[in-house]
Amino acid sequence: MLLLAVSASVALAAVPPGTYTPTAGSFDPANAPGSSHLTSGTVQCVVNAARDVDCSSYTLGGVGHTNADVNLSANYSATIDCTNHGGNLVESHTSTFADSSGGTLTSSRNGQLRVPAQSVSAFGAPQVCPNPNWTPSIRPGTLTLNTFTYTLTFAGFTSPYITITA
Repeated sequence: MLLLAVSASVALAAVPPGTYTPTAGSFDPANAPGSSHLTSGTVQCVVNAARDVDCSSYTLGGVGHTNADVNLSANYSATIDCTNHGGNLVESHTSTFADSSGGTLTSSRNGQLRVPAQSVSAFGAPQVCPNPNWTPSIRPGTLTLNTFTYTLTFAGFTSPYITITA
């Protein structure tokens, strides 16, 4: 019975494929230059069937000459199969791993901040086996996207202006 309860809670924690858009609390105007606003594009992240996370590009206006950091991180879990050079399965283990993307953005002379698309993938994260001579691979059907977080934080502010989490 306990195993069933633990399995159910893990299944509920997985992030399913879909489009994730900002919620009412995703934009925090206290953490941005006074007249910051979305001028073009759509702030959203899409999780596809392969559990890649792709966040769209957009432009913010009214930021003056304030730079920003954009970050996307995702946490995964899966069964990793380790194969030796002879092609034989040597070991399998459950592992957690993460991938991230991001950078510092510079505002333009017109107070615009162009935010490029950000993407992460389970296959962009390193998979490991106990023996470096073995080849790791994610067992089909075991990959789970546990969480992802997308943030945009303006220079001089301690908390994000935009946050999307799942």
